[in-house]
Amino acid sequence: MSTKAEQEFRFDGLKWLIVALLVAAGVAGNVVFGDQSLLYRVIALLVLAIVAIAVAMQTEKGAALWTLMQGSRNEIRKVVWPSHQETLQTTAIVLVLVVLMALILWGLDSLLSYLVAQIIG
Repeated sequence: MSTKAEQEFRFDGLKWLIVALLVAAGVAGNVVFGDQSLLYRVIALLVLAIVAIAVAMQTEKGAALWTLMQGSRNEIRKVVWPSHQETLQTTAIVLVLVVLMALILWGLDSLLSYLVAQIIG
């Protein structure tokens, strides 16, 4: 690892501690201020979450996660999504096969139940 990268991610443990404290403050604040308006508590939690995410993104793992998310976004753009008709056809095939398998299993269960009843008496 280069010196610049070592300096940039030098305080990762401290940053993760700050993130944990922010999350704990959000949970504790939500409990302590439970009698306050839900709107105010949600706004406070969102602000704390944004700050915690911003701090977490400054760590080495946070930067790696951001790189992964950008790569995933580029890969999603390359996906060829099925058309509406293809989706309906695939869904119909799945439903037909599920019903067919249910009928086969029902028939097998009925046959085995009948055979066991004949053997047991």
